[in-house]
Amino acid sequence: MKLLEDRILKDGQVLPGGILKVDGFLNHRIDPQLFYDMAEELKRRFRDEGVNKILTIEASGISLAIMTGYVFGCPMVFAKKSRSKNISRDVWSVEVESFTHGNTNTVMVSKEYLGPEDRVLIVDDFLATGAALRGLKELVEMAGGSVAGAGIAIEKVFQGGGDLLRKEGMRVESLARIASMTDDSITFC
Repeated sequence: MKLLEDRILKDGQVLPGGILKVDGFLNHRIDPQLFYDMAEELKRRFRDEGVNKILTIEASGISLAIMTGYVFGCPMVFAKKSRSKNISRDVWSVEVESFTHGNTNTVMVSKEYLGPEDRVLIVDDFLATGAALRGLKELVEMAGGSVAGAGIAIEKVFQGGGDLLRKEGMRVESLARIASMTDDSITFC
């Protein structure tokens, strides 16, 4: 998606350790028009998949997932990284590694919000190693639902997660695919 690629080149910053800082428009300060345009593109790509639920992981994927749910006209659910006092004790849960945070979280979704009737589009801001998507797919399968695919804002292709997921049979659609990054350049696929 050229619009997103242009924005990454204009406002993104490469940090040491393979980190792409895009918090000025994607995951700290949000550009609503850009998110709407990205959600519309995800709907165009997945319109024939029977999607009736959007799933993401806490926290930076929530904004894109909400907008995607809005354009699909369906609910959005996010997997929580910690149990709060108000979450049901009856949950689907799985361990997920975070590339960005360098830790592992037990993520969970209340069983009342994810079930066998759900055809789920998983949405996230980044795809690096694929651990988050794999974990979310596992949650959907635990619930008896089916995964239509994954819609990603930015895929760091050089980290291999997208290719592994595709080889495993998951449909992955990324709006911007980065082949490589250096301190002073970003190369798209």
